Amino acid sequence: MKSKIMHTEMALRDEGMKVLINNLGHVKAERFISLIIKNPIDYTEWQRNLFNDMSVKQLSDLAMKNYNKE
Repeated sequence: MKSKIMHTEMALRDEGMKVLINNLGHVKAERFISLIIKNPIDYTEWQRNLFNDMSVKQLSDLAMKNYNKE
């Protein structure tokens, strides 16, 4: 079971890096990772404030747009 979990974690790490590089480029992706390592964030608190500037309608539209991509 541990091997399967490790493989899944490696696949997730690889996919995450591809997303970062595709969206930020190599240099900014590396900077982002460096920032996360140096200054760990409280993910729950970050999520709580992530969409504060969006209306419910805007958030719903964004969710539907991303849902329809998959």
